[in-house]
Amino acid sequence: MITSTRRVSPDKSEVRIAFSLDDTSDVKDVEDLSQTFPDLEQRLQPVPPCVSLRESVQVYKEHCRMAREFHQVKHEIAVLEDRKRKLLAELVEDEKVAMEIARLEEEFRRLTEENRNLVTVHNERAQQLERLCLTDQRRQDSS
Repeated sequence: MITSTRRVSPDKSEVRIAFSLDDTSDVKDVEDLSQTFPDLEQRLQPVPPCVSLRESVQVYKEHCRMAREFHQVKHEIAVLEDRKRKLLAELVEDEKVAMEIARLEEEFRRLTEENRNLVTVHNERAQQLERLCLTDQRRQDSS
């Protein structure tokens, strides 16, 4: 263990720094972290650290963390793209339904108008028939 005590400035308290080249607290789980990440290209795979260098181990751990995060983000993107595809399919289906509704509404409007015209013609013809029957009855009564 190497220990060093320094005073940064006369008015500040002493700063004590201690480190050891034999400290393996960061190195203990390096074996557990020796993973492969199938989503990463070979050239981007984390390279096992030099276990005697704490900074190397820290860089390796950070690289593995970023690789896991990359995998998670890539998975989330795939889920979102699948959701987008489903929503677009629903949108296409909704547009088809909307077009069919518009067609049926137009057909209903046209048939309603045609029905109204037919009812009017029917009523006119019924009145005309009634007048003709009355006229014919008057002629028969007069003869």
